[in-house]
Amino acid sequence: MNERIREFAKQTGYIWHASGDPQVYEFTPEKLAEFAELIVRECGAVAYKAYWKNPETVRGRHIEEQIREHFGVE
Repeated sequence: MNERIREFAKQTGYIWHASGDPQVYEFTPEKLAEFAELIVRECGAVAYKAYWKNPETVRGRHIEEQIREHFGVE
C-alpha cells in the first residue's frame, strides 16, 4: 500500500483489525467516507498539477497515469 494511503488512514482514525495485521483497516461508515474524500481530493490535486505542467498537450490518459504513479498503482 502506498505511504500516502497509509497517511490518509491514520488521519481518519483507522482501527486495527483484530488479527493484528497492520495491512487491514476497519472504518466506521463516516470514517470511510472521510478516507475516500481525502483520496479524491488528492487525485484532484495530482490532475491539476499534471495539467498545469503542460496544458497544451496533457490529455486524460496522461492525468490517469500521473494519478496511478502518485499512488503507486500499476
